[in-house]
Amino acid sequence: MLFSPMFSGLDLEECIQLSMIVVIMGVAGAGKTTVGTLLAQELKWPFYDGDDFHPQTNIDKMANSVALTDEDRTVWLHSLHTLIHNLIRADRSAVVACSALKKSYRQLLVGGRKEVQFVYLRGGYPLIKERLLQRQSHFMPATLLASQFEALEEPQGILTIEISQSPNDIVRTIRAGLGL
Repeated sequence: MLFSPMFSGLDLEECIQLSMIVVIMGVAGAGKTTVGTLLAQELKWPFYDGDDFHPQTNIDKMANSVALTDEDRTVWLHSLHTLIHNLIRADRSAVVACSALKKSYRQLLVGGRKEVQFVYLRGGYPLIKERLLQRQSHFMPATLLASQFEALEEPQGILTIEISQSPNDIVRTIRAGLGL
């Protein structure tokens, strides 16, 4: 049996499973939506912005400069878990933007599914704060950035990309790093 080079090193079961969910993660202002949208367009996959899954109470809190708690994030994370689960069940690939700040959040989102690949957009506080201050019409104010960095548990063993590069360069790095 012949396999494409893209599948070399994979067993037969892995070759049959072709769907992939790429979760672009990082703090607010890291570029998740911009990079995720570009990546999805290039791959011709749907893009889902995690911000669209927040309940209105979370949006109202953030808009009023109130940081979300783990409890606040639970309903939101469960909604995204359901989305990811349904995409995998339907054998559909997609790109999802989600801060996924803590290891426990990432585990809740994917439940150990090998079809999900995280990509961490990492940047320093000054650069991201500057980006947030320039951002228009978003409910997340720059005043909450410190709480994002406080909650962040940097992931280990996943594709990590510095955000000082252009969005197009980041997308190229993601595609190369994930073999897309």
